[in-house]
Amino acid sequence: MPTRAGWAAVSDARPDDPRLWSALIGRDLDAEALPGRLADRLADWLATHDGGELDERVELLGLAGGSVRPRADRTCPWPGIPRDVTGLLVVDFSALWAGPLCAHLLGTAGARVVKVETPTRPDGARFGEPVFYDLLHAGHASVVLDPTDARGRAALHELVGRADVVVEASRPRALAGFGLDAEAEAARGCTWISITAYGRASHRVGFGDDVAAARGLLGTDVNGLPVFAGDALADPLTGLLAAALALSEQPEGGGAVLEVVMADVVSACLSVSAGPDARVVGHGDGWLVDTGGASYPVAAPHPRLPAGTAAASGADTAAVLRSLGIRVP
Repeated sequence: MPTRAGWAAVSDARPDDPRLWSALIGRDLDAEALPGRLADRLADWLATHDGGELDERVELLGLAGGSVRPRADRTCPWPGIPRDVTGLLVVDFSALWAGPLCAHLLGTAGARVVKVETPTRPDGARFGEPVFYDLLHAGHASVVLDPTDARGRAALHELVGRADVVVEASRPRALAGFGLDAEAEAARGCTWISITAYGRASHRVGFGDDVAAARGLLGTDVNGLPVFAGDALADPLTGLLAAALALSEQPEGGGAVLEVVMADVVSACLSVSAGPDARVVGHGDGWLVDTGGASYPVAAPHPRLPAGTAAASGADTAAVLRSLGIRVP
């Protein structure tokens, strides 16, 4: 949508979003939140305000959106020497696309993936296209634990304490509220993948479409006006980088909290030159990644279960906990 001096991308994806957007624009929409009405009212507000004010308000209210301000000066952590993750335990707290894609790729590389949800916050992707959800989660175990219950919270802590890799895609305060400490887990040797929209220090939230657009990953229509490029491209870009980082040895060994910021990933991708810095070449029965200075073998992917076999929410809770010697709540 156009602002007073530019463009903005916003998402209205969650049940409470219409009321929060009404708070942002200072207009009660409870009685008139009909299809299209919110968009009209928001468009009117944006037309008389600039992007800076929108950015401040979305952070204050926890809304996904922001002004389109392309930035090409962002850098991201870069994968290092590949490591074998066969048999490693991956605990995946993430939802929707970026985090689950990361977990899926780790599973394809041979890791044991356990998806963790709470009774009140299942992965929203479960309610979308089943084929898409199955594609990302087939072969993963599903655990549901209630962190508001003492025994459920204890089991959650033990499960995380046994993880080699944790994948999460929420603001840090979310898991901290369950008593989980990313830095402490990294200190014992865990690789903690933290996916956020705008960084662990920011209170801003975002989804793939609005984050990609806000950082300038846009197309244009026949009239030269900006349109979304692809479908939530910030998600797969971030998921790919997150997986590559989790599949890499840490420079000093041990664990680490690896911050993967969706907005920075988009900016970094837009600023990367097209030079042939790395290429994949055939080698015997497999492949090599040739960076020009060194070559690394690429392991063959492990067989995955066919689509349609993703576990129902919580179907494996007891079996997973017992296999790890954790008391079942």
